[in-house]
Amino acid sequence: MLFHARMRVRLPHDLDQDTADRLKELERQQAQELQRDGRWRHLWRVAGEYANISVFDVGSPDELHRLISQLPLFPYMDVEVTPLARHPSAISDDAAFDEPGS
Repeated sequence: MLFHARMRVRLPHDLDQDTADRLKELERQQAQELQRDGRWRHLWRVAGEYANISVFDVGSPDELHRLISQLPLFPYMDVEVTPLARHPSAISDDAAFDEPGS
């Protein structure tokens, strides 16, 4: 199942810088691991915000919830999730996500 997620990070202004840096590094490692195993299919930065747009490929909404809620920055995130379904006019499984010229 595919899911679109918009995740906005809102770190507290009084969060210790070392703690923030450690959480960001752990988040990066976990995100890259999930991308490598195919569950985090796409990860895009939202320009001008501490936010991302992501596409996840997981077995169920419960699996997605577990995955997102285990992210190190989750306590500081606002997350909006939308389930996705294949559009009948799409010419490939990833038509909406292919890089231009590919």
